[in-house]
Amino acid sequence: MNEHNEHNEQNEQNEQSHEINNHLEPVSAYRYDSANRVESLRTLYQEELNAAERTAAADNGGNGRGGRGHRRENRQKGGSPKSLLASFLVGALFVGGLSVMSDRMNLFSGDKPAAVESAAAGSAYSDASGLTMASVSASSNVDEKISAVFAQANPAVVEIANYGVESQSSANSLFGGRGGWANPRGQSMPPQQSGEPELMGTGTGFFFNEDGYILTNEHVIADATALKVTVPGYDEPLTATVVNSNEQLDLAVLKVESPDRKKFPALTIGDSDQASIGDWVIAIGNPYGLDHTMTVGVLSAKERPITIAEEDGTEHQYKHLLQTDASINPGNCGGPLLNDKGKVIGVNTAVNAEAQGIGFAIPASVIRDALTDLMAGTSVTSL
Repeated sequence: MNEHNEHNEQNEQNEQSHEINNHLEPVSAYRYDSANRVESLRTLYQEELNAAERTAAADNGGNGRGGRGHRRENRQKGGSPKSLLASFLVGALFVGGLSVMSDRMNLFSGDKPAAVESAAAGSAYSDASGLTMASVSASSNVDEKISAVFAQANPAVVEIANYGVESQSSANSLFGGRGGWANPRGQSMPPQQSGEPELMGTGTGFFFNEDGYILTNEHVIADATALKVTVPGYDEPLTATVVNSNEQLDLAVLKVESPDRKKFPALTIGDSDQASIGDWVIAIGNPYGLDHTMTVGVLSAKERPITIAEEDGTEHQYKHLLQTDASINPGNCGGPLLNDKGKVIGVNTAVNAEAQGIGFAIPASVIRDALTDLMAGTSVTSL
């Protein structure tokens, strides 16, 4: 009789184990794809435990007194076989899932995986092309930032037209014309008319003071008998006068008067010493008469010395120049080289005509010291 009862209990336990295994089979195939699944896994774990307890309670309610007493004794010792097995399987599944997840995320190693680093940087999502949403977002932010710099700085950039009598010095060659002259017509200069100054070339400048003071290159205004400045928002060019110039530093300050007595938009001189190689830079100018052209590049080098041989055999030396791969062409000279905050860190002054992407700018550190002398005697007390 006892052997018969033990045989029945063994069969009952086998059936219960089979039922639990069938019930847990979908759970055992669960895949852990990310840390976001931890909470759902914990919920699943609790649900399985509750289900096991309900099953055990239902079995107790359906058996006789002896059965209820048997189940009660098992619970007092730690639970029914069905409950124990359910707890073991789901617990093992939960711990195993955490282990797999930890291994994938290298939580216990010194190196962070790309997914963790991307998440720390802003939840990067990788698409089929290999790009990430974070990189696309960063690229969009850079584009928007550069566009904003141009929109803010462009109204302060002007085109300078030099009218004079053609001479040997005005035909010097750097860029194919010393200082980056650009004939806006793209042709050779017309023959000089007797008694009338001719357009010798165009360059760029920018307001650094709202009272109408413009900074440009000295060679842009050299030998001029008249200077006409085209300012955004004005229908007619304004006549400029030369406040002061420094040929050795290749810097000059001009002054225009506002016809409507309004203030001019002005750019801020920044700190070129704080600029780093690889920083984004923006050049705005009038290359070949194409007014208000923006080009973008990086700061390629600092403290570059260059020597320019003039056609008369003399040499002009520049020191401490900034080098950039932002496109600079004839007509860009005197224009601003801006950082990503819209501050002037240089004045575009030269380009290697035999190369591509090698341009030079006078650094702001030189400009600041020079402006103190160039503005001496004016009403401007701070720059």
